[in-house]
Amino acid sequence: MQGSPNGGFLISKIKQIQARVFERLLAGRGGGRFSGAQGRILYVLWRNDGIPISRLAEATGLTKTTLTGQLDRLESGGYIRRAPDPTDRRKAVIRLTDAAQTLRPDYDEVSRQMNRLFYRGFTDAEIADFEGKLTRILNNLTGKEE
Repeated sequence: MQGSPNGGFLISKIKQIQARVFERLLAGRGGGRFSGAQGRILYVLWRNDGIPISRLAEATGLTKTTLTGQLDRLESGGYIRRAPDPTDRRKAVIRLTDAAQTLRPDYDEVSRQMNRLFYRGFTDAEIADFEGKLTRILNNLTGKEE
């Protein structure tokens, strides 16, 4: 390999551009009701509502401090509520409101648009190979984080 690898730089740059494009597409669908970062939280909750903050932090990759601020904004917007954990009253779980459920079609459509942009010109085999390699990188980093 010639030169030094720059995969980390490329991933970081892709993430930044992706976030801006996602926000623009979301705004075009009447968005502005929530940010891309908040959308990531809502996405996890749409798949698994009523989970504790620690599991939500793990699933989103956000630190608990960052997550708490985003949850405060989602709660003040009427999209989530904190409820007592039925198995441990000392903890809270995050639950979606009916208002959050109405946001899902717009989020899903923007996600489909983003996937089309990400993978334009890729074959199914290339997508599988690429995502396999990204998963390996994620596992390498996750192992080091713990």
